[in-house]
Amino acid sequence: MQDLTHISLSISVVSYNSADEQLRSLLSSLLASLQLLKSSIDLSAVTITLVDNSDHHKIDLDIFSAFQAELDLLGADLSLTQGQGNVGYGSAHNLAIKKSEADFHLLLNSDVVIKDNCLSAGITYLVNNPEVAVASPYTENECGQKQYLCKRYPSVFTFFIRGFLPATLRKLFSKRLARFEMHELSEQSPTDSVPIVSGCFMLCRTDKLKAVGGFDENYFLYFEDFDLSLRLGRVGKLAYLPEMKIQHGGGHSTNKGLAHIMMFVRSGRRFFTTHGWQFLRQR
Repeated sequence: MQDLTHISLSISVVSYNSADEQLRSLLSSLLASLQLLKSSIDLSAVTITLVDNSDHHKIDLDIFSAFQAELDLLGADLSLTQGQGNVGYGSAHNLAIKKSEADFHLLLNSDVVIKDNCLSAGITYLVNNPEVAVASPYTENECGQKQYLCKRYPSVFTFFIRGFLPATLRKLFSKRLARFEMHELSEQSPTDSVPIVSGCFMLCRTDKLKAVGGFDENYFLYFEDFDLSLRLGRVGKLAYLPEMKIQHGGGHSTNKGLAHIMMFVRSGRRFFTTHGWQFLRQR
């Protein structure tokens, strides 16, 4: 069990043409959660890296000037990485992972808002459970509906149902979809036998992230978190921690136009070719 003294945390947020207000909301929630975390453990260092993959809405750190006093009080360093172009979600996070020397690393989407006790619950759990490499949170969308971030190994047919069938027909496969999304997971206690977790929020042991080489940069977008989850599962456990709560604004890839659908298909082909094709049967 790791000692709760001199814990260090690095955080990377990948942004692609994100609105300033969205980024400010994320940082505000991060700082509130970090303050609560620091009240319970000896937080020796915090680094927050904002990786800007934007094509046209370039970020300026001046938009966060109102938070400087809070950053100083926490001893947190906020930095901006940009100019690399849109290198993809996983590759952008890797820029921060490679530089991190912290005990834990948090991977974040820009459309996430975390609850005050989120980091305290997550870091404490990882400290007390050294066999766990990654913790995944309880997640709701902006309407308060639960999002199921934990998954079983998928089949091609399951993705077809989720992405292309109308809602009326999807109901015919509700049991299959619920099994894929692991609806049975306890909301009262952690589960440390999860195969796959979402990349929108992954609280990781940095050494385990580095042991597997971070994200596979052959994925530009989609399935990079599925691939990373399976590789991290070889060096530690993946856990669902319902006490760790966030709000996430993400949506389904098939609602984002043909270009995103084609990226989804290409990444899916790479994933199944790498890890094993499942057409109908789910593991």
